[in-house]
Amino acid sequence: MVNSSVPGPAGDTQREAGSDDTRRVVVVGGGMVAQRFVEALRSRDTDGRYSVTVFAEEPRPPYDRVGLSRWFTDGPEALALGEPELWDDPLVTLYRDRRVTAIDRERKTVTDRLGRVHPYDHLVLATGSFPFVPPIPGADLPGVFVYRTIDDLAALRGWVEQKREASPNKPLRGAVIGGGLLGLEAAGALKALDAHATVIEFGTHLMGVQIDLGGGEALKRLINGKGIAVRTDTATKELKPHRRTGHVGRMEFADGGRLDTDIVVVATGVRPRDELAREAGLEMGERGGAVVDLACATSDPDVSAIGEVACIEGRCIGLVAPGYTMAEIVVDRLLGGDATFPGADTATKLKLSGVDVASFGDAHGRTDGCVEVVWADQVAGIYKKLVLSDDARTLLGGVFVGDAAPYAMLRPLLGAQLPEGDPSSFILPESGNGAALGGLELPDDATVCSCNNVSAGEIRAAVAGSDGVPGCTDVPGVKACTKAATTCGACLPVVKKLTNTELEKAGIEVSNALCEHFELTRAQLFDAVRVAGLHTFSEIIGRFGRAPEGAAGPGRGCDICKPVVASVLASQGNGHILAGEQAALQDTNDHMLANLQKDGTYSVVPRMPGGEVTPEGLIAVGEVARDFGLYTKITGGQRVDMFGARVEQLPDIWRRLVDAGFESGHAYGKSLRTVKSCVGSTWCRYGVQDSVGMAVELELRYRGLRAPHKLKMGVSGCARECAEAQSKDVGVIATDKGWNLYVAGNGGQRPAHAKLLAEDLTREDLITTIDRFLMYYIRTGDRLQRTAPWMDEVEGGLDGVRQVVMEDSLGICADLDAAMADHVASYEDEWRAVLEDPEKLRRFTSFVNAPEETDPNLAYVAERGQHRPATDAERAAAVAGAQDAPVLISGPHLEVRS
Repeated sequence: MVNSSVPGPAGDTQREAGSDDTRRVVVVGGGMVAQRFVEALRSRDTDGRYSVTVFAEEPRPPYDRVGLSRWFTDGPEALALGEPELWDDPLVTLYRDRRVTAIDRERKTVTDRLGRVHPYDHLVLATGSFPFVPPIPGADLPGVFVYRTIDDLAALRGWVEQKREASPNKPLRGAVIGGGLLGLEAAGALKALDAHATVIEFGTHLMGVQIDLGGGEALKRLINGKGIAVRTDTATKELKPHRRTGHVGRMEFADGGRLDTDIVVVATGVRPRDELAREAGLEMGERGGAVVDLACATSDPDVSAIGEVACIEGRCIGLVAPGYTMAEIVVDRLLGGDATFPGADTATKLKLSGVDVASFGDAHGRTDGCVEVVWADQVAGIYKKLVLSDDARTLLGGVFVGDAAPYAMLRPLLGAQLPEGDPSSFILPESGNGAALGGLELPDDATVCSCNNVSAGEIRAAVAGSDGVPGCTDVPGVKACTKAATTCGACLPVVKKLTNTELEKAGIEVSNALCEHFELTRAQLFDAVRVAGLHTFSEIIGRFGRAPEGAAGPGRGCDICKPVVASVLASQGNGHILAGEQAALQDTNDHMLANLQKDGTYSVVPRMPGGEVTPEGLIAVGEVARDFGLYTKITGGQRVDMFGARVEQLPDIWRRLVDAGFESGHAYGKSLRTVKSCVGSTWCRYGVQDSVGMAVELELRYRGLRAPHKLKMGVSGCARECAEAQSKDVGVIATDKGWNLYVAGNGGQRPAHAKLLAEDLTREDLITTIDRFLMYYIRTGDRLQRTAPWMDEVEGGLDGVRQVVMEDSLGICADLDAAMADHVASYEDEWRAVLEDPEKLRRFTSFVNAPEETDPNLAYVAERGQHRPATDAERAAAVAGAQDAPVLISGPHLEVRS
């Protein structure tokens, strides 16, 4: 085989690979389906019969379009697909930014945009689709965007930044034409860019393809709760330019209405990218797309089409799961198999943060004779529906809005008979989404992961192993082996349940132990320490620890159990976290009472309860940042974060902050971080309660409260929800009658929408309920478990928690109240205590043997014009006025300005 490598355009490596017995496959298109085809071919073609060349139109490897909106928060790395080593395979060539312009079926070649001709033995069309833009006058104005690729998102963000820079005090107004999956994600992106968003939908309700009218009404309520306006039954007639800028400035509707806007995103659906297939003379579908049979072969047997460009069974399917199935089928056929398309799995799940929506099967109930079981809570924005056969036994479809917990277990049973009993038990809140669902036994042929076409039987087989190959013993192993739950992740709860069940059947213990030193879970350890009245790690490991295999005793613990014990002790009022033996248990951040940053420096975050701060306080913070050369940033929790402090500087910085009236903001601990608030009734025309006052009260009450994971709260002064309380662990929203309490929401890698726990509470009842909720979570939560996954796993779910904290179903409310009262009474500012204790101050040195000096080799990074931290000598020179002109520390050098 010849393998000569020369640099290709756009940073690619161009390989000329081939031999007489190696057939050449060319893939036109560089999306998710193309990626899956290459992965499948290289994993199954063990003899190297095929080399594969991929032509991607974009200047980057294939990426995850399903989670496209994550680009705004997590960057392009979060969208990477598969293993990067795939493109280093000698039998794989990836051309980026290399659109194919022509196909010559007679000569079996393709021509790229550079005019280069490439031969093929088999051609795979994976060109996907393009955004459909209706013929609306003005759709070509500056400020009108589509939402399909990373470049589209980058252009949208650039436009927002340009507009904000031009008019920094003017609120940005955005609109999205189209209320489907992509339209709602686009609206969420506008909100993430701090722009007002309005969704314009032509149909009667949102996501009309996936859910019914009842679900659409519930979804509208949830979307409104995210601060996004919705207009249904509205057709856009024309986009008008702004008279001064010429950019898009107004939308006019067919019913005579209008909407002023600075940004318009068009998300009205897609059309297959079939121009190459059409020009090549392949048979086309009535509504576009290359017609393929059940083997995904076009009218030319040497050309296959997969994904959205393929017209299969009379239609093009705009979902990734059927595209993956097609990719696997073509690979199977190339390798001599006889796989055929089994039909499209059209199940969908909305990826918008904080909005739980899913549907599968006959969601609209169009099957003759079908019956529907519906449960709805309009106030909470929850709608759940099962579509069943006329005998109410066979599951035909489902819709879930506001609570999609049943989706993962029920979707694999599509077309199967449900167990005997009342089918409503699967959707009623009384079942806690656990009792009835937990008893389901999925048949082997039930598809658990539709994205990767993995069945329950394949997961069971992965755990069991075969032919002398040991099986997987944990969920990560099953995911790696089967690829289940590696794309959208919606099936992860089912994968976990199946894995643990099979391990238990095989007699393999599914351990819930904290670590090798403790057989107890965190919750069990918490209760054991509380009941036994222990106060040191030595006492705890001596009483409840176990010896790891081969060890004589439990030893000194590990980096798993020591921070957990530290948190448990801190949660039970065991004094200062750096006092005595407790200091050795803390991780780096708690050990230094500050967050370690990537350059070795630390951040300093003083508490600003509810985001409220006096002008004098702001001046004090600014002077500290200036004098110590710290980078400053306003955080999402409405505080000022100062970066770049060296270890030995921390006490001096905090002494000045404490003298100015500040205390530790606990940005470093698994504890309460912030209570975000809007200005409420004090200033806002719409506010109905004093949200700032409530936020300040809550933050001062729960400051320093240690928990299994960090906690964030929010208080909004009205239903407009400017503090985004429904994305917090504890969210409070003012009403005319009192306060609504939402719990168990959070951001992070798995965003979750908070759930309504109680309505129209008085101030006293609100605080009591929050007290009990937090203490119940702290006692029963797992290690590093946030409130959202805890709520999914705690007995009874939301209803169970409501019964415990509001109805005292376990008889522990008095104990929870007393525990919170002890916390409030015993609180002390951790940094003030350090400054008053010479023994604790000794730990804040760069090096034990050089407490007075700074390592001259330490390097610090300036950012966007802000100063880097000054060295001791530079600061002394500046203070002493050693130079005629003031010294400005900027970047890696000194500037002298006159």
